[in-house]
Order: sequence, then C-alpha cells, then structure tokens
Amino acid sequence: MEEIPGRVMNQGVLAPPAAFSTNAAAMAAPALSFVIPLYNCAPTIAAVVRDIEGIMIDGGHEIVLVNDGSTDTTAAVVRDLLRTARVPVSYIEHARNFGEHNAVLTGWRHARGAHVVNLDDDGQNPPAEAVRLWQHARTAGLDVVFGHYAEKQHSWWRNAGSWLTNRMTDWALDKPAGFYLSSFRCVSAFVTGQVTGYAGPYPYIDGLLLQVTQRIGSIEVRHVARQAGTSTYTLRRLIRLWLSAWINFSVYPLRVATVLGLILALAGLLAFGGVIYLWLTDRGPAFGWGSNTAALLVFSGVHLLLLGLIGEYVGRMFLAVNQRPQSVV
Repeated sequence: MEEIPGRVMNQGVLAPPAAFSTNAAAMAAPALSFVIPLYNCAPTIAAVVRDIEGIMIDGGHEIVLVNDGSTDTTAAVVRDLLRTARVPVSYIEHARNFGEHNAVLTGWRHARGAHVVNLDDDGQNPPAEAVRLWQHARTAGLDVVFGHYAEKQHSWWRNAGSWLTNRMTDWALDKPAGFYLSSFRCVSAFVTGQVTGYAGPYPYIDGLLLQVTQRIGSIEVRHVARQAGTSTYTLRRLIRLWLSAWINFSVYPLRVATVLGLILALAGLLAFGGVIYLWLTDRGPAFGWGSNTAALLVFSGVHLLLLGLIGEYVGRMFLAVNQRPQSVV
C-alpha cells in the first residue's frame, strides 16, 4: 500500500479506507461518495476525476475508484491522479476482472459518504447530473434515485439491450411497471450497507436494491457522448447481466418453463387423440420420415432448453454453495 498525504491509495487491503488516511479532514465521513468501476479506461478516467474535483458539495465528497482487472494502463493513470487529486480518493484493485456489478459492490464497501453515486468510467454521466440525483434523494427522502435519459448516447444494439432488460425486469423483479433502471443512480448509505452483505458470485444490483427498499425515484438526466475510447460492454456481458437479473432474483423463468411444458403436453395429447380418431375412421394420412423428424426436433429442442434453464439455476446454486468469490481485492 502506498500512502499519499490527504488521499488514500488502498491496494490489496480489506480494511476501511479511512483507516489509512493521514489527513484529519479526510477522516470525517463526506456527504457524497462517487464510486466508479474501472475497466480499460486509461483514455477517459483522468477527465472524469477532474470533473468531479471541480464540483462543490456541502459536507464534502470523495472518489472511490475500483480497477476491475484492467489490462491497459489504467492503473498507472490512476496512480498519477492520486498524486495530484484535490479531493480524497480511494483506489482499490481487483485481482482479476469480476464484472461491473461486482466492482460497484466493492466500491460501496469502501465508500464512506452518507449517499453514494455510481458513475461510468467513460465520462458519459456528467458529475453535475450526479449532484442533481443526490439533491433529489435528500429533498424527497428517497433511498434510491435513478437517472433516466431523454436520449442515450450508446450504440443501437446496447440501447436495444437496455430496453429489453427493463421490459423483462418489469415482470421478473418487484418494481413499478415501466420504471427505468440504470447504472447511474444515487443510493443512501443505509441501503448500501444492506446490499453489500450479499456475497453471491453473480450480483445484480438493481435486484438487490428492490429487495431492500421501495423508496425509489427517478429524474431525467443528460447523457453525453464519449470523448475518447470505445465501450467495453459486449453482447456477452449483456447476456450475463440478463441471466443475473432473471435467474438470481426471480423464479418466473421456471414458471414459464412449467407453463410451456404443460402447453406442449396438452398439444401432444390432442394430436394423439386426432391420430386415434383418424385411425379408427380409416382416414389417417401416411406420415413420412420428414414429419416425424420435424416433430422430434421441436420437442427435443424444447426439452433441452428447459433442462438448460434448470441447469442454470442449479449451477448458480452450486457456485454459491462452494463460495465462489464475488471479488478479490
């Protein structure tokens, strides 16, 4: 661990960051913590930190940076920032890449603020908009405030994935229908304290938040285009996020599988009855290899799909029982 006066560089240490501060002012809990998960963001993170340093918060603020196994020069860039930062900064490194939601939970465990705001590392969430989330949470007495965008500056496929995720979570999670969930959110310290007790290897933060509180709100915020670099959020990562949202916090997929199996069973019984009727009346058509093979493929495909769904539940339970780490700091 490397200590810099007035700031904290917490690398490979599980104790609270404040324990390593050499500045008495930094010991006091700030009003707001900015938690930023980092992954291959060397071209963008310096500008994000400078923007946060430039805002004024009554009660002070801090920055918590969680490097989630970056393979570029992100670590070197952050170490340079620590030497010149004008606000308290905590820097935590994961031993490997665990995923955005895992990194956010690590950041929440090290954040000391009365409220915590999540920012992306690409600069698309202006810190001034984060302050608006915080102010709305305080004035409205809400535990969680999400930012929803009038216009998202993402690629079309990622916007489509976000839309699908929100539509599916309308019925998979206990949230108001149509309520937009986003990673740009302000959360009270009470809620972060409850949520960070979750130790499962596949966390889905919005699902955890909705299990803890229903005092949630949303305001419209700006979303700006990236100034540098490219998004590291791939289709594979989105699929992992969907699975975590639907399987970790809901049994609806299993119920859908049950209903689908029941429908197919009834269809099979009706078809069987039709075949018996045609046989008794000596009007049955001569079915060939093609029709039999098509039916076999349809039913076998459905069976494999349902078995895969059940296997996903069992596999995640297996990994949880075997205590697969959520993250390694």
